[in-house]
Amino acid sequence: MKTVIQRVSESSVCINNEVVAQIRQGLLVLVGIEDADNQEDINWLTSKIANLRIFADDKNVMNLSLKDVDGEMIIVSQFTLHAATKKGNRPSYIKASKPEIAIPLYESFVQQMEAELGKKIQTGQFGADMKVSLVNDGPVTIIIDTKNRE
Repeated sequence: MKTVIQRVSESSVCINNEVVAQIRQGLLVLVGIEDADNQEDINWLTSKIANLRIFADDKNVMNLSLKDVDGEMIIVSQFTLHAATKKGNRPSYIKASKPEIAIPLYESFVQQMEAELGKKIQTGQFGADMKVSLVNDGPVTIIIDTKNRE
């Protein structure tokens, strides 16, 4: 799984001009799924994201997690995170999982994140044409790939 995690002061997702998700302080998490991903990746990644200390404490040091600030989260599926651009100018998405594999993993990721945070998570809609808006706070953007755990 590849994720792009953005600390936001606000974010929303619109589908067909309708707002389907909207938050204030929290994280917007874009997630891409490949066939090699499994529940172990989900468990590791959800714990890592929920406990990332990227929110400011009272000394303005990034020392608090989403849990600590009681922040909100939107999770959006994004197969383009697996774009291969080495050859030519048109990205290849061969590594991105097909819906029959990706959807159950995506749903499991959302459920596991809800368990980690102890609250409901807002989402986009898998496979939909979404308009994602955000105000990146900082800016703070973290990229995590479960196949390259650093």
